Amino acid sequence: MTVYDVAARLPAIGRLQQRCKALAVLERIIDGGAPYYVYTPTWGEGEAALMSNGSGDEWTVVFTAHGAFIWVFDHESAMSPYRDPDHELWPGLTDGIPAVFRPQLEEPAFCDEAGQFTATAVLWRLAGDDRWCAGDGITFPPLRGPYDPGPDGSDMLEILLDDIVDRFVEFAGDYYEVEADRAAVEHVVARQPLTDTVVRALNPQLTVTDLRKDLDTIGYPIAAT
Repeated sequence: MTVYDVAARLPAIGRLQQRCKALAVLERIIDGGAPYYVYTPTWGEGEAALMSNGSGDEWTVVFTAHGAFIWVFDHESAMSPYRDPDHELWPGLTDGIPAVFRPQLEEPAFCDEAGQFTATAVLWRLAGDDRWCAGDGITFPPLRGPYDPGPDGSDMLEILLDDIVDRFVEFAGDYYEVEADRAAVEHVVARQPLTDTVVRALNPQLTVTDLRKDLDTIGYPIAAT
């Protein structure tokens, strides 16, 4: 899988934002520790969804009035700028990026200590566009074996695709070693108002009241009582 494959399968911006919020809510319900998925309504002049696995792999989706910008960094990717003494980006990675998204290339969270943009995959979509885009004419390095998921780390975005429910259930089993209730996960992904019944199906120790502050921050609806 490459960034071009992901670009062809990502949903429209509004649906993607909904899924990002769902991941943050599911994460908060299942585990209250250091979060794997986060959603923040305060990211510069926009909002952002973030993923960090704690081992150097990250992605961020920035939502602005202009559209959405996605930054991916896979620390083991052959396309990492750290492969090069000058930390040069892989050729073509940001070619064709619209001017309104170029400030993202100077965002400190996406840059090294010298202020140089670091990424292994980049995608964007303007608010009026009908598709996601990536850099023009990228030539990818060969896969490093039969189990290599892809050269640029864009496979980390697969959980945002249409099979998000099953992918999250699998993630929860692998990462948290819990059997997440599929119906409850589907409820959250569909952005249905959250109830105590749904919360307890995922974590018997919590109620909506326990989560209210985080739900308000993320912008997720709560069922009327």
